[in-house]
Amino acid sequence: MRIHVTYTGGTIGMVDSPRGLVPGADPENRLDAALKEAGRSIGGISLTALSPLIDSSDATPESWQRIIDGLRASASEADAFVILHGTDTMAHTCAALSYALTDLGRPVVVTGSQLPLGAVGSDAAPNIAGALRAAASRRARGVGLFFGHRLLAGNRAVKASSWAFDAFDSPAVAPLARAGAPWRWAPAPPPGAGWPDPRPYTRQDAVVIDLFPGITAARLEAMLTPRPDAVILRAFGVGNIPDGEPGLTDVLASAIGAGTAVVVISQCHQGGVRLGRYAAGDALARAGAVSGADMTPEAAYVKAVFLLSQGLRGSGLAAWMGRSIAGELDDRPAGA
Repeated sequence: MRIHVTYTGGTIGMVDSPRGLVPGADPENRLDAALKEAGRSIGGISLTALSPLIDSSDATPESWQRIIDGLRASASEADAFVILHGTDTMAHTCAALSYALTDLGRPVVVTGSQLPLGAVGSDAAPNIAGALRAAASRRARGVGLFFGHRLLAGNRAVKASSWAFDAFDSPAVAPLARAGAPWRWAPAPPPGAGWPDPRPYTRQDAVVIDLFPGITAARLEAMLTPRPDAVILRAFGVGNIPDGEPGLTDVLASAIGAGTAVVVISQCHQGGVRLGRYAAGDALARAGAVSGADMTPEAAYVKAVFLLSQGLRGSGLAAWMGRSIAGELDDRPAGA
């Protein structure tokens, strides 16, 4: 089993500086011992580093593409991949990789840590060991996120804690595996339709907007001016909007008429969007918005960026937002 490890930056390899923790400049020396110890029974492990390294809060669509390009360049020399990444936008990167690598045919496991490697009590070494174990298992598929003894579907994960060692959760689907003696595996979500030969990620005009009690049409209009190409609208409950607020749905209908795709997801951690269940949600559907089902905010935003990068706009983009590409949502009919 040949596993290629890419160090992108993040807490796992950070060092102290006068400005606080920053990505370490010499990852091979810092990580080599940990990789050798964790991968002793796995086989060949190679390591490269993103250049320049990034704090994940600085990640951009171009950063995702640099990781993707590196994985594809190493595909003929590796059976599986591990990505060492910062936790702040790890879920975004996992989603980005999942959409762009449906044709890779090799597992990709992303991990990081809450404390730097070498710090007393750090979770870095066990997370590295778990990610390598998952990648080498021959049971992992697609893009996974290993953290705190659990392997999660990458595009179903959210960061739930800034301090806990089990920092990530998967609200809509169960963990793919739980580390232990032995590991316990669960069925993976359906893989989705895939996307062969994707174009590279580029920056796009997609925004995420949270509804809140008391929002006015004037405020929403200001938030949507100039018109973005896509809006991820985080609505209440199963996809409800303050339907009684004068002009609110008119603003959304106007944006949709101008070519903006409006995709509705829920502010709730569990459960999906059902736009026709309440009149307040039906108002969104009548305005032309579409359901994002049970996607996480990270998966929905990144998916919009991915589809925009493929050249889709308006209704074409909206249609794909409700269709699974890489298992990021449950697009089965209700009751199926």
